[in-house]
Amino acid sequence: MMMKYEHLFSKGKVGTLELKNRVVMTAMGIGLANLDGTASDEIIKYYEERAKGGVGLIVTEVTRVNDDHGVGGTRQLSVTKDIHIKPLRKLVDTVHQYGTKLFLQLHHPGRQTASALIGDQPVVAPSAIPCGVMQQETRELTTGEIESLVQDFVIGAKRAKAAGVDGIQLHAAHGYLITQFLSPYTNKRTDKYGGSFENRMRFLAEIILGIREECGDYPLTVRLTVDEFLSTIGVQEKGLELEEGVKIVQAIEKLGIDAIDVSSGNYETMNTVVEPTSYPQGWRTHLSQAIKDAVNIPVIAANVIRKPEFAEELLANNTIDFVGIGRGLLADPEWVNKVANGREAEIRNCISCLHCFESIFAGHVECAVNPRTARELEYDNLKQDGEGRRVAVIGAGPAGMESARILAMRGFKPVVFEKESEAGGQLLLANKPPQKEKITWLIDNMKNQLQALGVEIRYNTEATVAELKKLDPYAVFVGTGGTALVPPINGVENEHVYTTTEILEGSVELRDKVIAVIGSGLTGLETAEFLAEKGNTVTVVEMADKIAPGAYFQNVLDQLAKLNKLEVGLLPGHKLLKIEDDRIILEQVDNQEELILTVDAVILSLGVKPNTEIVEQLQNQFPNVKVIGDAKAPRKIAQAIREGFVEAYNLEVKEPALV
Repeated sequence: MMMKYEHLFSKGKVGTLELKNRVVMTAMGIGLANLDGTASDEIIKYYEERAKGGVGLIVTEVTRVNDDHGVGGTRQLSVTKDIHIKPLRKLVDTVHQYGTKLFLQLHHPGRQTASALIGDQPVVAPSAIPCGVMQQETRELTTGEIESLVQDFVIGAKRAKAAGVDGIQLHAAHGYLITQFLSPYTNKRTDKYGGSFENRMRFLAEIILGIREECGDYPLTVRLTVDEFLSTIGVQEKGLELEEGVKIVQAIEKLGIDAIDVSSGNYETMNTVVEPTSYPQGWRTHLSQAIKDAVNIPVIAANVIRKPEFAEELLANNTIDFVGIGRGLLADPEWVNKVANGREAEIRNCISCLHCFESIFAGHVECAVNPRTARELEYDNLKQDGEGRRVAVIGAGPAGMESARILAMRGFKPVVFEKESEAGGQLLLANKPPQKEKITWLIDNMKNQLQALGVEIRYNTEATVAELKKLDPYAVFVGTGGTALVPPINGVENEHVYTTTEILEGSVELRDKVIAVIGSGLTGLETAEFLAEKGNTVTVVEMADKIAPGAYFQNVLDQLAKLNKLEVGLLPGHKLLKIEDDRIILEQVDNQEELILTVDAVILSLGVKPNTEIVEQLQNQFPNVKVIGDAKAPRKIAQAIREGFVEAYNLEVKEPALV
């Protein structure tokens, strides 16, 4: 099996350091360090899981080098003090047990942070230009402060080396401080650190030379935005573009760095940094190829790499030297080992839903498809106490399948009842809009994992009380999902009124019609795209004053860009009053004026109600009933999978199994 991936599993070198394979876990902020910046037991366990999973090199999350204005998060790793060295050594020693190497990513956010994190003072940058996303009061660094910051990076590297860390990565990507110096978009200085290419390069160059002088022949890499993609958001001003990105890499190669980690974007072009689900594998391969063609040092690149076959292809084609995987290792820490052991079908791939980024703003990172991510210590004792007890699982949606997986791993014998002819539940609707094939990957993976565990799924089978009694289950997990909500609006019973379920499942097909989609949640927007691609003229109506209220901004931006290309109309601030035969009557929320739209069809996307018809009946007949997923409360994939996992993980065994 290894020969199928001979490039992926070949040894590689970064400087003098040998890595056991070509998989690099790229840096991702996770929010698990202690408040003082030391490595916590939680963060050590998190990285240990990825090392145990077979990764060749781990690059840590953004690690602070300055406490005054360089804070990027409350629970961020730090190397600003000597107290950070000993806990870092514990992290290094833990990772080394598995033959994995560890690099520390040194970081300063510059203008891309919040004043609240640095004592409510203005954030700092090369020039006093606020970040369009963060929108914080921003002041320009003095020349003396910049010279001091160079030393902060150098001393940080020195502490990392003292802790036994295998090497350093400088974060010169994604719009953080070093990028801000490099880019003419953010650097308007007139001193030695601004203006010409050489002057904009000076800050990074001095850091590299300072680390070399202090740490000697110590592996040193740079993660670099080689293209900010500013033109994609309509910015006319020149920023970093690929031609200059190549020039920067050639310059720092001459300064003696050992590898380049190619990336792109900044906060204002966030969808080119951490991509939503519509971005295909390898969409920015041209960036790493251009760098690879221009330099002799190894090239690392993250490129929405999800599938091992694609990773192998990039290596075989000499597009990159090391495969950068970030979110894919949140989703499945065992990605590498599963590939090595011929278990590719059991890899739970990242679906690019961005729940990880949405969650990091609320605390620490979470993964929609892996409930253990950043909770490895909390869920580190999966009991083996099922002893063949039967458990009924009603519904083969994400909650039901995840609970069945964990139950089977515990030694229970789950039997899944699915009334439809295939597994997936609401995922079978979620994968129908354009560019949602990654949802199909999730369905396939969940089915493959259950098959590998020998879990029985009874398709086309309604879970009646009588059927369940025949099973005599120890517990019943109810994952019956939800049904599209149809509110009591005048005219809602008309024949030309449908739900998003009917459209996405294909029981109703509309072409070349004039359609109103009522509700602008992501389901409504994706359904609008689905309909517009079939030649329909579509308008989305939303009662709130903005489209997609409450949805994560990156997903909304991505969806709106696609709808704009398809000329889908958007009507926020309008309430649906009445549906008539060929028109709908709306009310403008702010002034109560009526608006009439002529339509051929109306699609309701107004939420989901839980399917709970059987719950009370089951609770009266069986002592141990767990309600999970949309059957409990309609939410997203992340909550459904987490609930299935947690309830199965915590299912209490109270009596001995019958012999």
